[in-house]
Amino acid sequence: MKINVPMINTIFKYLAISFFVALVPLIVTPYKSAQAAVRVKDIAYIQGVRDNQIYGYGLVIGLQGTGDSQIFKITRQMAVNIFQKMGVLISDSDFFSKNVAAVMITANIPAFARPGDKLDVIISSIGDSKSLEGGVLLQTALQGADNEVYAVAQGPLSIGGYNVEGQAQSTRKNISTTAYISNGAIVEKEIQASILYGKSLSVVLRDPDFTTANRLVEVINNLYPDSSKAIDSAVVNIIPPSDFQSENTIVRFVANIEELYIKPDSIARVIINERTGTIVAGENVRIATVAVAHGNLSITISEKPEVSQPNALSSGETKKVQRTDIQISEEEKRLLVLQEGVTISDVARALNVLGVTPRDLISIFQAIKRAGALHAELVIM
Repeated sequence: MKINVPMINTIFKYLAISFFVALVPLIVTPYKSAQAAVRVKDIAYIQGVRDNQIYGYGLVIGLQGTGDSQIFKITRQMAVNIFQKMGVLISDSDFFSKNVAAVMITANIPAFARPGDKLDVIISSIGDSKSLEGGVLLQTALQGADNEVYAVAQGPLSIGGYNVEGQAQSTRKNISTTAYISNGAIVEKEIQASILYGKSLSVVLRDPDFTTANRLVEVINNLYPDSSKAIDSAVVNIIPPSDFQSENTIVRFVANIEELYIKPDSIARVIINERTGTIVAGENVRIATVAVAHGNLSITISEKPEVSQPNALSSGETKKVQRTDIQISEEEKRLLVLQEGVTISDVARALNVLGVTPRDLISIFQAIKRAGALHAELVIM
């Protein structure tokens, strides 16, 4: 048999297509696995690397008559102290202004924040001020739980709303006694944070789970053999290899750990919010074999008074007679059997056949749980 050039091209095309078809499962399967997993940095953090809360109290000035009243003496005392620091001698009884308000300032300072970094701050009125709109925060020191000053805050306030009052009517949008300053604080002192404790570091799961902790240990040990162990359901202790024990290399080691992919596990839960009718169920929720029937019984009673008129030339009297109309209706719903081991998507699909509403679903889930057929934790908010 003679083999010409077109036939050779056809054979090569057939081989290429066959090779690609055989290769697709090898490409798609790892991709799906990576999609199902998440990065370690998204479900855990390094122990010791966290935010710290700082706070302070100060004065907001420039208000348009909406500041604290004369009854709130702390505001007057704070204002007098500031004037005295600037060399202005004034007594408490001489100071009166409704353009000043006493406030508390709160902020979070992240780990490794350096002097000069800027932070967002929240300002809240602590007096009887009606609104902080248009105010400016005077420089205020922000301290931590150890009474050390770590930042100072100052600047114009943004409240994102308004509070307007008249003699007979008032209108308000959002809360005008709480304000916000973007980049309103400057870090003055660094809070020391440590990654290594001795020769080890710890990875803490945000949602403690023994299965997830064990999977994390397996993934880390695959990359760095015999380097990690689970202390409990939340903490995994890691001893970095000798090549990563220095301050110059520990950051690279932590970055390698954070970029690992694992599939976290969780307890099967069904979350129910009765106020809003919201139902959220995890993928691990399973239901044993159970029969569900759902229907609504409605009874309507209506009173319709009627007038009884006697015949002509009779000695009877016209009277008012009550007529009662009772109607009973019941929706016919067939009995639905949910087989054992079905997933939450199967349950939702089956219950939708019954035409139930979210409110009805709440009652059904509660009944299934009471029957002992719901293999999940039922959390009612």
